[in-house]
Amino acid sequence: MDLLKLYSPLLTIAKQASQSILSIYDDPDRFNVQIKKDDSPLTAADQASNDIICAGLQNIDAGIPIISEENKQIPFEERSTYNYCWMVDPLDGTKEFVKRNGEFTINIALIEDGAVVLGLMHIPVTAETYFASKGDQAHKERDGKREIIKCRTFDNQAKGLGMVCSRSHLSTATNDYVDKYHDPVLVPRGSALKFTVIAQGDADIYPRLGPTMEWDTAAAQIILESAGGQVLDFESRKPLRYNKENLLNPNFIAFGQGSLIDAR
Repeated sequence: MDLLKLYSPLLTIAKQASQSILSIYDDPDRFNVQIKKDDSPLTAADQASNDIICAGLQNIDAGIPIISEENKQIPFEERSTYNYCWMVDPLDGTKEFVKRNGEFTINIALIEDGAVVLGLMHIPVTAETYFASKGDQAHKERDGKREIIKCRTFDNQAKGLGMVCSRSHLSTATNDYVDKYHDPVLVPRGSALKFTVIAQGDADIYPRLGPTMEWDTAAAQIILESAGGQVLDFESRKPLRYNKENLLNPNFIAFGQGSLIDAR
């Protein structure tokens, strides 16, 4: 599979989904907010984006199954047979969408045997796109202009390291870990934008000691890795894996080019 050839059709799909999201974003009366079983919100924009993305991915290759936050979950007995699958979050950061702060993304990733090999993140409000594939560099594109992005290098003993944190999910355990560093500077972001801040060299570490799902991190992981960073299970210090029996991620830590204070 030529992964680079997928960029153009995936970008087209993401832009179509983005248009559907923004048409609802600009009209709060159409949000139709519902609360799912996990207490997270679901809006009409999540559902509209999901329909567009799933239809578009089927047109690219109907033989690749789709795992999406908004689709009915497929039993592991079936998923365990997949060599390839798409991992999709049609609107990552629904809470930020409802707050109308612009910090939400469209995430599309391709998984091969449990590892991410391609990721695309599109930000509807800014029309920026992040993209990376296995063996290639990470890119950011806006208005047709593309640039390579890279993590910055950091020293874990330095003062004022940029610590990315969630706008909506900041746990006590995360705060305790951040306090291990010397006068860290908190960099709050919503959704998977937390990864892109590190990937483009504007922050250093993102500890996530709380629940996330595979579709929240898959696309962002390969973008950050291709920019020189890592996304590791907090306990094992091994890269996150995908299409597991339980689609819940372990606690993890994402970071740029440097070493971590080991506070496990």
